[in-house]
Amino acid sequence: MADETVTESEHTPQTPEQAPTPAAPEQSGAAQPAAAPTPKAPAKAPVPKPHVPSPAALAKKPAQHKVPAAASIYSQADIKASESFGRVDEQGNVFVREGESEREVGQFPGATNEEALSLYAHRFLDLKAKLEVFAARLEAANIKPKEINDSLKSLGEEVAQPAVVGDIASLQARYEELKSAGEAKKETLAKAHQEAVAKAVAERTAIVEKAEALTASLGDTTNWRSTADKFRSLFDQWQQHQRTSVRIDKTDADALWKRFSSARTTFNQARRKWAQNRDNERNETKRLKEEIIAEANELKDSTAWGDTSRKFNELMDRWKQAGRAGRNEDDALWTRFREAADTFFNARQADREQTDSSERDNLVKKEELLKKAEALVPVKDAKAAKQARQALAAIQEQWDEIGYVPREDMRRIEGRLDAVDKQIKSVEDAEWKSRDPEADARKSSFEEQLTAQLAELDAQIAAASDPKKKAKLEAEKATKEQWLNAVK
Repeated sequence: MADETVTESEHTPQTPEQAPTPAAPEQSGAAQPAAAPTPKAPAKAPVPKPHVPSPAALAKKPAQHKVPAAASIYSQADIKASESFGRVDEQGNVFVREGESEREVGQFPGATNEEALSLYAHRFLDLKAKLEVFAARLEAANIKPKEINDSLKSLGEEVAQPAVVGDIASLQARYEELKSAGEAKKETLAKAHQEAVAKAVAERTAIVEKAEALTASLGDTTNWRSTADKFRSLFDQWQQHQRTSVRIDKTDADALWKRFSSARTTFNQARRKWAQNRDNERNETKRLKEEIIAEANELKDSTAWGDTSRKFNELMDRWKQAGRAGRNEDDALWTRFREAADTFFNARQADREQTDSSERDNLVKKEELLKKAEALVPVKDAKAAKQARQALAAIQEQWDEIGYVPREDMRRIEGRLDAVDKQIKSVEDAEWKSRDPEADARKSSFEEQLTAQLAELDAQIAAASDPKKKAKLEAEKATKEQWLNAVK
């Protein structure tokens, strides 16, 4: 075998817990004889952990044979245990023991037997470390089946007949364990992928069902703008799902898209039909409102305030019932209608303001009459009530002759006059009731009934033994006593 250059990196293991920091090459060029490496005490400072490549990547790197550095990250026990499986003959050929036989794995001419054996023992430990790196990688959530296959293939080639010195049987056994673990991991990944696909199909189906539900709900009360926004949102969700979710089977994807697209098409067709109907309705609305505007222009100069006001109110009702002709059209039509209406109502207001002046004069006159009316009360007896009634009748006659007062004052002054009338009437009613023989008879009969009922209650109370029943009877007695006192 050709001479080789060996550095510390050649026998540095790559483990998940700690990755090696390659030392500067101790030797270069052809291998030179050197004293056997003497292990140093472990450094106190922790060794930094550089990026650890995957086992597949490590396996693809060409083997480099360099002189081992003086320091090694492997324990002397591990190195010696590996060296126990090999030997070096006088020509520098290195052999490894496999079961009952041995196999030549390389040579290191010009070096001591200890250096040669140590080199190949380190290679064994490096390969063992690769397996452990792969074992750790199998636990990662983001590992892919292809990476598992590539790593197992590369590692399988390396452990088949490795040029190393160590317990190759245990190395190969460990590889078989990892191979089984890799297959199990692929099954787990396949199952997880199936579940992810099923979840993605369910999520995309939910989007489709929402679109179909929107389509099924279309009708006369549909808010087309809002529904269009919802469809846009569902389409955005569809695209986002395509970008971010796992890829689903093409057959399922095509079938779901066909349903979603069909729902969107149905909605778009219904919206176009609605828009056509809306345009027709708006044109009809515009025609009706043009007619209303023409009628308003005919009425605007009328001075028949009451009748014309009612007609304008009717025109307003028709305007509201006509519907909408579109915002821009409606605004322009409304401006024209308001111009005609304002012409009439402004003229009516001017006339009303002129009338208000006389109504305020009438209010002053009625306020003076109220003072006279309120001076008639209170009345003490029927005779006084009769005189007050005659005086109030004369006041009311003058009241009616005065005429209208401002609307905002009408209820107030009418209420004050009514109050005077009620006070006089209350005295008149009392006098009439006092002379009503039927009322006296009814009162006497009710009094007798109450007296008899109270006597019966006294007997029931005396005979009652149940406290609750007795209390109830006493409460009833108290109520009837109050009635009796009221009618006496």
